[in-house]
Amino acid sequence: MNTLRNAISQMISISEAEAEEFMAFCYRKSFRKKAILSDDDQFINEVYFIEKGILRVKIIDLDGREHTTHFASENQFIADYNAFLTGKKSRYQLEAMEDLETVVLPRKAIEWGYQNLKEGEKLGRLVAEYYFIYLDTRIQHLYTLSPLERYDLMNGLFPDIHNRVPQHMIASYLGITPIHLSRIKKQKD
Repeated sequence: MNTLRNAISQMISISEAEAEEFMAFCYRKSFRKKAILSDDDQFINEVYFIEKGILRVKIIDLDGREHTTHFASENQFIADYNAFLTGKKSRYQLEAMEDLETVVLPRKAIEWGYQNLKEGEKLGRLVAEYYFIYLDTRIQHLYTLSPLERYDLMNGLFPDIHNRVPQHMIASYLGITPIHLSRIKKQKD
C-alpha cells in the first residue's frame, strides 16, 4: 500500500498518523486476467487504486455490443464515479486485462477521509477533477482529432498498450474498426 500512500502524499499534505488511520480502512485485492472488478447494474461502493496491471472500462450498448470507454493502469484511481457518487446502479464494467494488484478504497474509507483528513476533501476533489478532465478531453478528442492523432495520444498515455490489450479493444477505445487500426499501425511502422 506504499504506492497508494505515495500517490496520496503527492496530492495532499498528510501526516503519518493520518495516513496510518486512512490505510487501515483500505485493503489489497488481486484479480485474475479477465475478472470483472465491478459490474453493470450494481451499486458501486469502492474505488480501486491500481498498483500493477491494466484494466478497461466497458459499456454494453442496446444491441449487446461492447465498447471500451477507457483504460486505467498503474498508479491510477478507477471506479464508475458517477454510480459511486450518485448511489445509482453502474452502467459500466471494469475488466482486468492482465492480472491486477489493487488497493480497494471502500466508501467507508473515503467518507472517513473527507471527515478526518486535514486535506481529505481536497484529495477527493483532485481525484474527481483528474477524472473529469480525462473524460472531457477524451470526448473532445473523439470529435475533434483524427484517428491517427487519437492513436498517437493513446500511445503517449499507455506506451505499452499494444502488448497488454487485444487490438479489437484498442480499436474500440479509438472509435475505429480493427481494420482501420491495422492500417494506422502499418502507416506508423
